[in-house]
Amino acid sequence: MATLREIRTRISSVKSTQQITKAMKMVASAKLRRAQENILATRPYAKKLQSVVGHLIARVENSDHILLKNRPIEKILLVIVTADRGLCGAFNANIVRQAVTHIESYTDKEVSLFVVGKKGFEFFSRRNFTIFNKKINFFNHLAFHDVLEIVSSLIESYSTGQFDQIEILYNEFRSAVRQDVVLEQFLPFVPDEEMKQSASKVDYLYEPGKEEILRLIIPKQLNIQIWKVLLESNAAEQGARMTAMESATDNAEEMISQLTLHYNRARQSAITKEISEIVGGAEALKEK
Repeated sequence: MATLREIRTRISSVKSTQQITKAMKMVASAKLRRAQENILATRPYAKKLQSVVGHLIARVENSDHILLKNRPIEKILLVIVTADRGLCGAFNANIVRQAVTHIESYTDKEVSLFVVGKKGFEFFSRRNFTIFNKKINFFNHLAFHDVLEIVSSLIESYSTGQFDQIEILYNEFRSAVRQDVVLEQFLPFVPDEEMKQSASKVDYLYEPGKEEILRLIIPKQLNIQIWKVLLESNAAEQGARMTAMESATDNAEEMISQLTLHYNRARQSAITKEISEIVGGAEALKEK
């Protein structure tokens, strides 16, 4: 049975941990608000750019743009977006598990990885996976130049024929308590249904020409796509961490209550034992 001193030490230790988890929850909450603001600020531009690209692709016939050309798929590059740090619940584990399942589904194709985030790199680098490139330790100071580095590497690897298809796997932010793992095709660039439908509503006058504008605008669309992915993943990470730290704080509070109850019972038992010994000693003196 634990002594009173050991129980007091345990209570003090749990209280210290609770203070840390509470502080981490507050920090994650502040970062989540900023991440949500960044997403809201990006969406109008991303949506309009997406609409323009949809118009162009629908009206450019037989485009020879290399980023639009499909070819037989033999080599695949999977971009996996995780976090740089842990303590965010199942955020990283969900991505890693889904990535492994997806890789194993390609039984007749060669799959390489572009790992974004330190936690993903730590997992896949220690196992039998082919890592083509990595981008780690940047989410605390996430900036658009990080996007340019990633997209430049992806476009070059696809344009030179190193890979026939590039996919992205990441956590999409839904709410502080919900993050959905999403798989998207990055290259070859394929317009989605919303882009195709918007193309039929209105037309533009193009200068210098549709093909020339398309060559310039597709890389910008890819930049925005990766930027949105990183913002979504960052917001999802902070939401997952805030939820995890809130749960840890509540668990610490429950543990403190249980330890305090155990301490009071042990203290009461010790006092009762001391009183019994005193009474027994007094009775022994009377008999003498």
